[in-house]
Amino acid sequence: MIEFGHLTHVGLRRELNEDTYYGDSELGLWLVADGMGGHEYGEVAAAMAREIIVNEVRAGSDLSRAIKVADEEIIRCSKRRGDSLPMGTTVVAARIHGNQFEVAWVGDSRVYLWRDGTLTQISHDHSYVQELIAQGAISAAQARNHPHRNVVTQALGVTAPEQLNVETLNGELRAGMQLLLCSDGLTEEVDDRQIARVLAHGECSAQECVDGLVAAALDGGGSDNVTVVLVRRH
Repeated sequence: MIEFGHLTHVGLRRELNEDTYYGDSELGLWLVADGMGGHEYGEVAAAMAREIIVNEVRAGSDLSRAIKVADEEIIRCSKRRGDSLPMGTTVVAARIHGNQFEVAWVGDSRVYLWRDGTLTQISHDHSYVQELIAQGAISAAQARNHPHRNVVTQALGVTAPEQLNVETLNGELRAGMQLLLCSDGLTEEVDDRQIARVLAHGECSAQECVDGLVAAALDGGGSDNVTVVLVRRH
């Protein structure tokens, strides 16, 4: 059985929530999209990504193809309106078929896997600081406070389709395992150890865990919109 919890919050310093999400156990699809601050109509780009990906998956597309179609459509819409700045969004999505899962992402929204009492980030941020970490220029600890930590290197509506890097990962989702999808509004304020402590409470429902994570992000400062989706197999 699949159980999931979900919540989005504008945070404590923004007037507009540019995050959005989707969850559907029947379709076996969950996603989080973070409309990019600084780009006009970030909330429009995120909503477009959600609707297009859901429709594409319903029509039989795999996650990678659905995300590429969303990128093309958002770029087309932005050009049609003559926007001075492109509107952009990150996306992280998960599909579950039986006991198998597939995740796909663009940008710095993340997916974590909880397995055997251990939390692992299985996505790989498309961000400037992640490139610096890969080069050995800074540590992961330094990245948390880097002035350019919110700069993404890939985003739907911003990255040209031929340069879009939709990363995917497949795995097994056994009973007791959990997939956590979130925008950077969570990970900006709550570190992985704190996230793991919340997910370790097996007696809590998925929704209670999600509520606890969003509350922790607000307690940490709530500097951005925060969105959390937790999918759990029983």
